[in-house]
Amino acid sequence: MNERIKKLKEFQKKTKIKFKNLSLLNQALTHSSYSYEKLDRPEHNERLEFLGDAVLSLLIVEYLYENYKNLYEGKLSQIKAFIISENVLSSIAKKLGIQDYLLLGKGEENSGGREKSSIISGALEAIIGAYYIDSGIKKVRKFVVDNFLDFLKNIEDNLDKIKDWKTKFQELIQKRLKQNPDYVLILEKGPDHKKVFQVGVKVGDKIIGIGEGFSKKEAEQNAAENAFQNFQKEDINLEYDYFIIK
Repeated sequence: MNERIKKLKEFQKKTKIKFKNLSLLNQALTHSSYSYEKLDRPEHNERLEFLGDAVLSLLIVEYLYENYKNLYEGKLSQIKAFIISENVLSSIAKKLGIQDYLLLGKGEENSGGREKSSIISGALEAIIGAYYIDSGIKKVRKFVVDNFLDFLKNIEDNLDKIKDWKTKFQELIQKRLKQNPDYVLILEKGPDHKKVFQVGVKVGDKIIGIGEGFSKKEAEQNAAENAFQNFQKEDINLEYDYFIIK
């Protein structure tokens, strides 16, 4: 335990945050796979991740609202979706070195869990949730702005570059068919600590793209990319008809 406390203090120094309750930080860095393997079942970070996702969304929206008064709601939504995307979160998490401080189960460790974007981005959200509980919104706001600032500066000049695949595909479908795509969960596979999601994206009653990921968000992005590529073809291949979920 003394070694773990030493690691947590090292993490705080590196990230310039200070927890009053170190057990909250430890929980934020504890993946469910680690908890499932221990007889005492220590609390893992999924509930904190849920809270952190909401806190992060609020703070990003607050920043955009205050600093980009010339942008309307649609553009602000695009920017927010990009900023809180798994790719951006995992990029920031890696920069903070979160992967080096995670507690993972042996199976997840051996399968490269420290490099999985879904795990490290989730841990970042959990840390935000834990820090909010521990120290309040003011300190969390500083932490978020300090670490997300590179993605927030001058962002309106690069809107075409920052659009995620879901946004790109939705704009394509709205332009061509005046419709909105729907995302449906096709299946979940694997154990709870290593679950893979398969998602389909529908236009009308046809599924024209399928994607997989270690989170539903990741699977939806992959499905949108697949659908975007399919829809760009002159003759759309609708071989996915049999996947349609009523």
